[in-house]
Amino acid sequence: MKITLLSGGSGKRLWPLSNEVRSKIFLKLLRKEDGSRESMIQRVCRQLDSVGLLQSTYIVTHKSQIEIMKNHVGDSIPIISEPYKKGTFTAAALAITYLHSKIHVKADEIVCVIPVDLFVKTDFFEILNKLPDILIQSQADLALLGTTPMYPSNQFGYIVPKMNNRIDYHPIATFVEKPDERKARRLIKNNALWNCGVFAFPIKFMLSHLKSKSFPLLYEDMLNLYEHLPELGFDYEVVEKNRHSIVIPYNGTWKDLGSWDALVDYLGNSVIGLGQISDDSINTHVVNELPYPVNVIDVPNIIVAASLDGILVASKKNSSRIKQIINNVPKRPLYEEKRWGTYSVLDHSKMENKIETLTKKIKLLPGKNISYQLHHKRKEIWVITSGSGEFILEDKLSYVTIGDVLQIPLGAKHGVKAITPLEFIEVQIGTELVEEDITRLAMTWEEAIRYCKNGGNCEQGS
Repeated sequence: MKITLLSGGSGKRLWPLSNEVRSKIFLKLLRKEDGSRESMIQRVCRQLDSVGLLQSTYIVTHKSQIEIMKNHVGDSIPIISEPYKKGTFTAAALAITYLHSKIHVKADEIVCVIPVDLFVKTDFFEILNKLPDILIQSQADLALLGTTPMYPSNQFGYIVPKMNNRIDYHPIATFVEKPDERKARRLIKNNALWNCGVFAFPIKFMLSHLKSKSFPLLYEDMLNLYEHLPELGFDYEVVEKNRHSIVIPYNGTWKDLGSWDALVDYLGNSVIGLGQISDDSINTHVVNELPYPVNVIDVPNIIVAASLDGILVASKKNSSRIKQIINNVPKRPLYEEKRWGTYSVLDHSKMENKIETLTKKIKLLPGKNISYQLHHKRKEIWVITSGSGEFILEDKLSYVTIGDVLQIPLGAKHGVKAITPLEFIEVQIGTELVEEDITRLAMTWEEAIRYCKNGGNCEQGS
């Protein structure tokens, strides 16, 4: 069986910590048993590993999230890059064509599609190991997981089963998507389950569906056509139209941590970061990524979340209303996690003569490197403020340490690798300071050394 994790989300409900690139699955807020913190994606991968499924796992994510994804899960899990965000069906279709034509997985192999923002206990993932046998026994095309509703919610889809004498699965009678509370109560009385968004099927089932829609069956063809494909949901496009589906009941913990009101119950502390909450500020939480303290006095039932992108102060029950005004905040994230570390934007100024300056604080993890690269619309000045590393400029290698000032002219090839944790201030000066102004010549440091040896012998500089 192959596991496909679908990673998406617009990063609006947990603003200002989340954004278009750093969605909620990358926030390292969930407390582990040892007191350290992990992100949702790290938790899910850890749980998959504990049941022996991580080695057969693939992640589908938008191209803008590949860097931060590698920062959280490393390089061992294959990542399938979406060039555009097209919905759960189209993302799953891309994964199927990759498995089918790129690595030649057999047509009768079972694929389990899972949303990456699940918050469940490990026993949930233990059920996944049973899916191939259950599909064979039931002779169903498609298996879903449903959990017992905790209350009549209008935020989830419902699966109404045809009850039989089995305890491990039931045929599906119908689906109801996000009913009002009154209808949800009636559904629960009829043994309806919340749809967990987990789908399992043989690859040939999905290939047949793609063929019927005249979608490509080859991965490269799918990529070439992706921009023009419709945005489709798997529930609507496949699940609700299939007549040979079953649901597997799950009676354990299943949570949607997509709002501050839900997430704070799993933080472990009322204050994360600098700050204090007075005793009379009952049921109040502070999550602060800024280097300045946040103090709350006599204000109960609120969430205060602060980052470089902004500050949110809201009642917990209405914190999700931030989605209605989020379009008014700056689009460019001021903090990003990369495969090599992190950066924070300290200042961005535009002059009357169209010249811009952008100042970043960059942190590289030991042993990590930025790509060997060049820029067409800016020059850069680096000031090393902490640590040591190796630096290549125009095919010449040198050692850098605290206090060094590095001048990088427009168009010059350059890269750096951290020997110890390395921090530096980067000042960009140019006419259009955007992340897209980059030509990568080599990704790994070994490739960069080979590249500059071919071009200029990678001579040791001063």
